[in-house]
Amino acid sequence: MGEHTTGGLSVLSGSGLSARRFEVLAGRVARADGRAVGDNEIDVVAPATDERLGSVPACDETDVAAAVERAREAQADWAARPVEERTAILERFGDLVADRRDDLLDLLQVETGKARTTAVEEVLDVPNACSYYADVAPEALAEERRRGALPGVTTTHVSYDPVGVVGVISPWNYPLTLAVTDAIPALAAGNSVVLKPDEKTPFVALALAELLAEAGLPDGVFQVVTGEGPVVGPALVERVDHVAFTGSTETGRVVAEQAGRNLVGCSLELGGKNPLLVLDDADVERAAAGAAHACFANAGQLCLSIERIYVHESLYAEFLAAFVRETRGLTLGTDLDYAADVGTLASADQLERVECHVADAVETGASVVSGGRHRPDVAPYCYEPTILTDVDADSLVATEETFGPVVSVTPVADTEAAVAAANDSDYGLNASVWTGDRERGRAVARRIESGTVCVNDGYAAGWAALDAPKGGFGDSAVGHRHGVEGIDRYLQTRTVAASRVGLVKFPSGRGAGWVVDGAFTLLGLVRRLQRRLR
Repeated sequence: MGEHTTGGLSVLSGSGLSARRFEVLAGRVARADGRAVGDNEIDVVAPATDERLGSVPACDETDVAAAVERAREAQADWAARPVEERTAILERFGDLVADRRDDLLDLLQVETGKARTTAVEEVLDVPNACSYYADVAPEALAEERRRGALPGVTTTHVSYDPVGVVGVISPWNYPLTLAVTDAIPALAAGNSVVLKPDEKTPFVALALAELLAEAGLPDGVFQVVTGEGPVVGPALVERVDHVAFTGSTETGRVVAEQAGRNLVGCSLELGGKNPLLVLDDADVERAAAGAAHACFANAGQLCLSIERIYVHESLYAEFLAAFVRETRGLTLGTDLDYAADVGTLASADQLERVECHVADAVETGASVVSGGRHRPDVAPYCYEPTILTDVDADSLVATEETFGPVVSVTPVADTEAAVAAANDSDYGLNASVWTGDRERGRAVARRIESGTVCVNDGYAAGWAALDAPKGGFGDSAVGHRHGVEGIDRYLQTRTVAASRVGLVKFPSGRGAGWVVDGAFTLLGLVRRLQRRLR
């Protein structure tokens, strides 16, 4: 397996980043009035070298309350602006992200340890999302005329208003795109946003806040509060009007429970144990190359990452050999260039989880056919892309999300068995089907219990389809991001029904029965007409 380790003593070598740059970004954290940035700090460490990059404030409930209050004050004026004016600012933000991509890529790599090719996927996503919501927001927010209760007698209109302040809680694995993917439609809809990034990756979020301000976003409309999740997260959920959370299923349950108590909306993207199916007519070489990317992009630290592969038994040996070749050809490294295919795990905790899952699999009868080693020569938390076979169905790696570069490969007798195995999970976030017949692939995809299913692709085709909602089945998600649904979640509806004749009610007393009979006769005529027009 190739390797391309970080050059120089500092992970900042070759970048435009400096200690001063991290200090400037930390100064953008939203804090309560009069509190110094240096009070109660959290150190941020580069996974590639274990080097301290800088520190950010450990915000507390007071800071969160002040940030939400400022956001609420700023929201009314922001919502009063025409939607075209709001989306024009977001489009400028997208342009800035594209223009400053080299700096953002450096920052992403330094803060996460991911390969640059994976970082590019994040940066590309942001201007794309800005343009998409600039296109769809005006129509999504426009007042609609709906069918009235009594045709010709009453009229009904529906208007759409922002919910108010949206809290976004973003994860460490994709800290750029997942910090703003949920924020962009919220801002387009006229909401203000308070973002809580993961404490391991706050600087990317702060750089985005800087670019939003440069694009012309008014003060207070988008703010970042940094700090420990158990402190800042509940304080934020307690005060906002909608919470968008990306993270573990366990934490998502806590967020949903708190949001439910407060009777506010929540949208959650949670865990996955994503399957990939290789049907009997698949191109083995293409499937193997696709699987290598789907399994090991971002060192497997991706909620959409494939962790289970089911191969028709007639192709199993050929596929496994091709998949092993593809995997062993991947280059490991953390340099700020495009030389490496796979970077490092993000932390000691992630490394411990991966090693635990692999060790348990081996103890219960699995074989390691590629990888399976910690690679501190590349980076402190680097782990080789790993392929397992003969995995016990009750082992940790078979039942729990690994969230690392580990995948099991299992032969199956036919498509029925593959679909049954794919659906044998509490999760349903993403799946992949490989076949020589796309129509057949789509038919199989419809049988898989998953929010997204990609045919002849691992995850990118589904993720980048911004016009389609992205959700999940089972323990993987509540609500959706992307699509019109991605902006609908941040809106509250108002129905205005008006009568042309004044009070509409059934009369009482003599003759009332004739009116009731007439009403049912009219209803019957209307229903028959509706059936004819369908």
